[in-house]
Amino acid sequence: MLSAIFLRARYGALFFPLLFCMMAWAMVGVPELSSRVTDLTGTLSAEQVSALENKLAAFEAKKGSQIAVLIVPTTQPKDIAEFGIEVADLAQIGRKGIDDGVILIVAKDDRKLRLEVGYGLEGVIPDAIAKRVIAETITPHFKEGDYAGGINAGVDQLMTLIEGEVLPAPSESSGENLGEGSFLFILIGGLIAGFVLSVMMGRVMGGLLAGLGSGLMAALVLGLAFSIAVFVGLMVFFIVGVRSTGGRGWSNRGGFGGSSGGDSWGGGGGRFGGGGASGSW
Repeated sequence: MLSAIFLRARYGALFFPLLFCMMAWAMVGVPELSSRVTDLTGTLSAEQVSALENKLAAFEAKKGSQIAVLIVPTTQPKDIAEFGIEVADLAQIGRKGIDDGVILIVAKDDRKLRLEVGYGLEGVIPDAIAKRVIAETITPHFKEGDYAGGINAGVDQLMTLIEGEVLPAPSESSGENLGEGSFLFILIGGLIAGFVLSVMMGRVMGGLLAGLGSGLMAALVLGLAFSIAVFVGLMVFFIVGVRSTGGRGWSNRGGFGGSSGGDSWGGGGGRFGGGGASGSW
């Protein structure tokens, strides 16, 4: 009896600090971009979202590069530059090994915006050029309340810049989200293991162990991004240990706001190093 209590205490001392860190990360909330256009503010109409989504999809099919647009109410308490790199690390916009992705982030209530530029495009969109796109092309529209016009003008200029860069042609499979199968495999496996462990060790402890194991498996074995691995671990823990079906902050795999989430679009594995620029209006 005492040994069992001691064992549970040891598990608690090991895993509860990890759980605290995971829950703190979840509370901040970094949106998962399941569509090319993600509007969490309802600023764009459904027609505007659809038109922009189609424009970005056509450009991706032609050039291979991925451009994503994210509109959020605020990035607080984080600075938009810090928030931007976290979004980029999670979304991995752009092709793996080419890193040709760009994310336009608009924090509407903060009146700030940022262009996050992947490694492969830093030559054609250096920080100074990104700053000019923001200051000279996008913000004049925003100051007049024309958010759709500013975003479209900025996207058009980004496309023109990327068109001038010599990049590998898009492959037939460039639109496939190869990470989705791995994500589901780890998630389902973690849930099965969690329910088995919950019978043996209790719901909370079983969920903790299964969540930790799923996160480690996602990060170490399949090489998924750290933020995605943490997300998988959290999902397994809450489903097994808490039986909660509540929200997860801003994240929603079915799409956001007025976004068009009918396809399985996702980042192709592109890397970002903080290149780009921020601005305000």
